Amino acid sequence: MIELKNLSKSFNSLIILSDINLTINNGESLAIIGPSGCGKSTLLRLLIGLEKPTAGAIFIDQQDIGRLSDEGWLNLRKKVGMIFQSAALFDSLNVFENVAFALREHTRLSAREIAKTVKEKLALVELAGTDLLMPAELSGGMRRRVGIARTLALNPKVILYDEPTTGLDPITSVMIEDLMIKLGRELKVTAIVVTHVMQTVYRTTQRILMLHHGKFIETGAPEETRRSKNPIVQQFITGGLKGGS
Repeated sequence: MIELKNLSKSFNSLIILSDINLTINNGESLAIIGPSGCGKSTLLRLLIGLEKPTAGAIFIDQQDIGRLSDEGWLNLRKKVGMIFQSAALFDSLNVFENVAFALREHTRLSAREIAKTVKEKLALVELAGTDLLMPAELSGGMRRRVGIARTLALNPKVILYDEPTTGLDPITSVMIEDLMIKLGRELKVTAIVVTHVMQTVYRTTQRILMLHHGKFIETGAPEETRRSKNPIVQQFITGGLKGGS
């Protein structure tokens, strides 16, 4: 589903990502971990076209995204959805209007079809009946679930999660993690999770990669990562190495 080939990104003389290669299979759930400033969020921004690589290529669903036309980018962004830590809802729109927004902008569905889709996606994230609530009336966990419903409206093949449980209480975090697991199991979406919350990593992903100084220094299943003999990895997962974007 996703392939990175000799991908590099730098800002002037500051190297963020250095000649990295990665293949992510269709339906796989992958976590990218690492200390603050290691390039995790930059990688997500590259995948959705908010940043351009300095060198190398990114393929999504066998398309070289660096060669896409404006129309090609529009079609690609229907396949790749991003869940922001802040949920990034439109504060002036109610829950229904937030979830319906992309459908109105990017599809030719009728009003009835849009309403049906919104209802289905809200039910999927266990928010049926919240249509008329405004974002200010929602808890943090509810806002993130609305953000997930909005992303799901276009039936993406790939979901990028940027710190999906950071700042949430333990009960709400487990609820979001359960939802992530459910989406992977039922919808077979490919997921990339960027977070420093190791419980979320262990519960929701099948493979972990650690970024450090622009390179992947560790890759493996959650249990393999727990047993890693790399002192940098152990320091990070036990809380000694500060996490962040």
